Amino acid sequence: MALTDLQARRAASRERDYKLSDTGGLYLYVTRTGFKSWRLKYRFAEKEKRIVIGPYPEITLAKAREERDRARALLREYRDPGLEKRKRKQAAYAAAAATFERVATEWHEVQSARWSPVQTKKVIQALKRDVFPAIGTMPIAEVDGRSVLVMLRKVEARGAIDTAKRIRQHVSAVFCYAMAEALCLTDPAAALGRALKPIARKGRQPAVRKLDEARKLLQDIEASTSSPLTKLASRLLALTAVRPGVVRAAQWREFEGIDWNDDQFDIATAVWRVPTARMKLAFEEKGDEAFEHVVPLAPPTVEVLRAIRKLSGRFAFLFPSIRSTRMPMSENAIGYTYFRNGYSGRLVPHGWRATFSTIMNERAVANRRADDRAIIDAMLAHRPKGMSGSEMAYNRAVYMERRWELANEWADLLLEGLAPASSL
Repeated sequence: MALTDLQARRAASRERDYKLSDTGGLYLYVTRTGFKSWRLKYRFAEKEKRIVIGPYPEITLAKAREERDRARALLREYRDPGLEKRKRKQAAYAAAAATFERVATEWHEVQSARWSPVQTKKVIQALKRDVFPAIGTMPIAEVDGRSVLVMLRKVEARGAIDTAKRIRQHVSAVFCYAMAEALCLTDPAAALGRALKPIARKGRQPAVRKLDEARKLLQDIEASTSSPLTKLASRLLALTAVRPGVVRAAQWREFEGIDWNDDQFDIATAVWRVPTARMKLAFEEKGDEAFEHVVPLAPPTVEVLRAIRKLSGRFAFLFPSIRSTRMPMSENAIGYTYFRNGYSGRLVPHGWRATFSTIMNERAVANRRADDRAIIDAMLAHRPKGMSGSEMAYNRAVYMERRWELANEWADLLLEGLAPASSL
């Protein structure tokens, strides 16, 4: 049955990419992001092939059918429509002097269908900021390795070593795309990886090591002019000792054992279940539930969450971005607050993990509780060397009761003398 324009207009995104068939091999391809394009399936030399006609609604149903009919006419002449399209494209690029910017923009549009919106935005921003001003106007076939390296050196010069490496990867991908389109013969960026500066290994993260210093820091931050959500994020980070990225991107659906409408609800088993996808794990461990991090929540921590709930409970994220509530707060928000209030070089957000580990391990030694050291590691989501995923999950389950006790002990120690979370 032939497709109608109304059906094409109303085709919405789904969990997976799908097709809406017209006639003669023509169909509308709809991606998970909602991008729609006309494609044609045909057979040539006893092989099934496909060509992309173009995006909908820029190319109407009527125009797509015209292109289909033109392709079928070529088949009747024993000519491959896909090959003929590539020839026309090459001629058009040659006539327009295919510049690096033009080809890179086309590559970006093609890749964006399989990228997240955040990744799509980051890549084009990097190209516009660093690449296009340097080599964007050059015909892509004339861009050499030296030109690319000079551009990357400028990025390195401002201290953005990791950014320079990512940009080299993007530029190399653009050249590979251009090679596939017969617009250039080589990828001059491919061999430049070894010419770039290595990423410096991070030393110890600045952290306070004494309990009175930790309390003083929280008091200073919470007495500052920072926003209430940033203050509460800082306190939640200190109480849970998770990684800063886990806090800033926390979502309400990750918390269990709390009735948000009843302050008297028994929270003895309240936990924060951080999915494996958000943990610092090797790639192959990302889908293994044994590596999810279950954070026991002490009553003072739940009090912090209730205070946050009043401010951001209607959003998915506990700490939504001020630019878009669909995104989490900036990764620099807490760190900038510490810097602005005089703690530069004394503590970074990640340093709370060292603070918790140092103070609680010292107490374990003083109280002759040698077993607590392994439990403290479990609370930090550290995986002992050589331990399997199943063993790790078992040990964490066994330690859970003691982890709750330590979480309560840490909260009572840290918050002694501090104002209640509801006042922040």
